[in-house]
Amino acid sequence: MELGIGIGWRPEIADAVEALPGIDWVEAVAENLCSDHLPDSLVRLRARGVTVVPHGVSLGLGGADLPDPGRLADLAARAALLGTPLVTEHIAFVRAGGPRTASARLEAGHLLPVPRTWEALDVLCENVRIAQDSLPVPLALENIAALIAWPGEELTEGQFLAELVERTGVRLLIDVANLHTNHVNRGEDPAKALDELPVEAIAYVHVAGGIEKDGVWHDTHAHPVTRPVLDVLAELRSRIAPPGVLLERDDDFPPAEELAGELTAVRATLEAAGKARSGSTSEAGAFGCGSGVTPATSRVQPADDAATGTGAATEGARDRAAVAQTALLSALVAGTPAPEGFDHRRLGIQSRALAAKRADVVAKVAPELPGILGDGYRDAFLSYARTRPMSAGYRRDALDFAEQLLITGRPADDAARRRLTHWWQDRAAARPPRRTTRLVRAARAAIAGR
Repeated sequence: MELGIGIGWRPEIADAVEALPGIDWVEAVAENLCSDHLPDSLVRLRARGVTVVPHGVSLGLGGADLPDPGRLADLAARAALLGTPLVTEHIAFVRAGGPRTASARLEAGHLLPVPRTWEALDVLCENVRIAQDSLPVPLALENIAALIAWPGEELTEGQFLAELVERTGVRLLIDVANLHTNHVNRGEDPAKALDELPVEAIAYVHVAGGIEKDGVWHDTHAHPVTRPVLDVLAELRSRIAPPGVLLERDDDFPPAEELAGELTAVRATLEAAGKARSGSTSEAGAFGCGSGVTPATSRVQPADDAATGTGAATEGARDRAAVAQTALLSALVAGTPAPEGFDHRRLGIQSRALAAKRADVVAKVAPELPGILGDGYRDAFLSYARTRPMSAGYRRDALDFAEQLLITGRPADDAARRRLTHWWQDRAAARPPRRTTRLVRAARAAIAGR
């Protein structure tokens, strides 16, 4: 399956994407698409023969629980609607808590790393097999960027990915920006990871921008692609010609000519690395044709291989994963003590980054809130986020934030409080609000002040 050169489709740059020359395919965030109809821009792109790949962000296949059937059905519906050759997701967990830990459900609103251990691999592989059986097209999984590392890891990233592919047959979506991020943040060598992972399993590649601050690399998808990331892309191309390469941009969108310039840099990097490779090997074919290279990796076995081969993950393994993931996520979003073995400074950075992302995304899904609260929006939301973990997605988060403000008599300005009350009522009336009695009392008090 050859994809070519692509770009992440986002509503904010839909017109620019349609106008960019040389775009063979696009990738759209699956959760941002309706399951029964497509945005007009994607309809036009598909009519031109441009492939659209849905990219999921909410399955949490590295989590302790079995994959949610509803989320799998939604992803399958989007795959069918798009007529796509594959779907993609992440090697990550995104939520924790719930019945296994007898605790409240917590949502990260972000992709968090799973420990590279044999037991975590058992859980991940079983979840991946369930997902594969539920989807109408092949699945590819992406390596993620991480600010934090789990203590006691038993495998390198390349070894972990190689085992995952061997056990499940899943394809890989290799993000070279994430390999660079893990190099800066965790001291991991991208070349070693590429040596160890099965490059022939690569379905396509992501390239994205980021920024370094205080010695930490933030994979923002909101900055230009840097030379070190392109160098990792060249390293990958020196091993194999990937079937597809895609530029990601999720925020602070530049003018179309800057996007075109980044795509040109990606093409130039691939071409130069491909020429260098063809000058030293007998590789045939143009970009998009696999080289047939066998990865330079030897399988690392645990002491008791029978315990981690192809059998189902035990309930004990899932329970232990649930406890560990809940403790970590609670420390990140609810201010509980840091689990033993983690870098407290890095946890603090990650915690602040998660809160800032929540504030940014809530401002996008509910733009009326910054409009009502003005310059006080961000400080108010970050104060709320310190004690109110997200439990059911960003739209629910926006409602809960507004509700909490009203309960505490904010904002102080009467007109702003009335606007916020009406905003909440308009969006929450379709279903019973939580903490109904207190909220109604607060809302009535606010309305009475008109």
